[in-house]
Amino acid sequence: MNAVSRRDFARLMALTGSAAMWPDLGTRSPLNLTRAPLPPAPLEPTEKYWSDIRARFLVPPDLGFINAANLCPTSLPVVETLEKNTRALDANPSSATRTVLQAGREESRRLIAGMVHVTPEEIVLTRNTTEANNFVSSGLQLGVGDEVVLFGDNHPSNLDAWRVKSKRFGFTLVEVPATLPHPGTDFYVDAFAKAMTPRTKLMSITHVTNTIGDMLPVTELCRMARSRGVLTHVDGAQSFGIIDMDMTRIAADFYSGSAHKWICGPKEIGVLFVSAAVQDRISPSVVGLYAGSVGISKTMEGFGQRDEAALATLGAAVKFQEEIGRPAIERRSRELAQRLVSELRKIDGVTFYTNPDPTRMAAILVFKPANLDPRKLVSTLYERDRIVVATSGRPGIRMSPHIYNTMDEMDRAVAAIRKYIVGGLPA
Repeated sequence: MNAVSRRDFARLMALTGSAAMWPDLGTRSPLNLTRAPLPPAPLEPTEKYWSDIRARFLVPPDLGFINAANLCPTSLPVVETLEKNTRALDANPSSATRTVLQAGREESRRLIAGMVHVTPEEIVLTRNTTEANNFVSSGLQLGVGDEVVLFGDNHPSNLDAWRVKSKRFGFTLVEVPATLPHPGTDFYVDAFAKAMTPRTKLMSITHVTNTIGDMLPVTELCRMARSRGVLTHVDGAQSFGIIDMDMTRIAADFYSGSAHKWICGPKEIGVLFVSAAVQDRISPSVVGLYAGSVGISKTMEGFGQRDEAALATLGAAVKFQEEIGRPAIERRSRELAQRLVSELRKIDGVTFYTNPDPTRMAAILVFKPANLDPRKLVSTLYERDRIVVATSGRPGIRMSPHIYNTMDEMDRAVAAIRKYIVGGLPA
């Protein structure tokens, strides 16, 4: 496996510095990059089609990046749009330029709303999922005598935030623990129903857990909570941009997500959906200037000066994925994950933490690599095999493929893992 040469690396830096230095449309660079328009999405995409998608990402061909649950690379069309918007702002930081970029932010809002089948008036553009989650836990009127039912495997930005604020404001927390392996829809609906009392005001859950990759039955859980008059908050950091979601079907009151993960968008942008039906029940946590133009964004998005170029670029990330198609993106990511499942099963000593049933996982897989030290395996895979995966707190290895990955990369990663389980890690 050849590493990227210094010359190629310098060329890559030059290419990302100015769109004018890209090769002609339709050609490939030495790093197999292209800025040619995407080919039309076929009804049944082939590996050739997904290789064409791969060629729109800056990740070098020899780097198997299988860590979408942490941070996704941004596609070339989005990189170029961000560069264009940033250059426009820095060349002329006038109110005229900012007005254009602010219109771009509203277009991003419109595209995000269409992506999840809601209205722009229900979308707040935050800085990340953490901020979106905290807007919910800080913005609702909760106090002594109130209860919040939590999933015990919520991300710390959700779980720990509720714990801190329960001590500050006096409301009570009831935690429903995660059960391994994932026990199915009926189990969790029953467990959350039993945890609720007449004092329960809100249920806060995670759609897909970052620790294990378990996918909760959010539609059924929200339906159950709604029948009891309980508000619902879903952390969608690991589902937003990969699962083909219809918020009108899920019917959560609040839903959060990040642009830097599965939607492959600009960094430091998040999304908070606030249902129109409950907007009068949440107050802004930050009050300042430069709020959004419509609906809830007019009161909950006044954060002061932000990266207006990035906000205006978010829509380009949505458009890139829409060219591929939301169902195709979900199907492809799941197929890549299931390839890992099928091949890792063949290795003696591998134990799955994630329930590999496709109805109980999306594209995050966590497993125990026999008796190997997961942290040392992660560093060895990167240093010796150019494969990026992550550790999980079980402890184990977390692999999370996305549309910029190929089946060959899945097979190469499994082959490397097998090599170290059989022969041991280097000293």
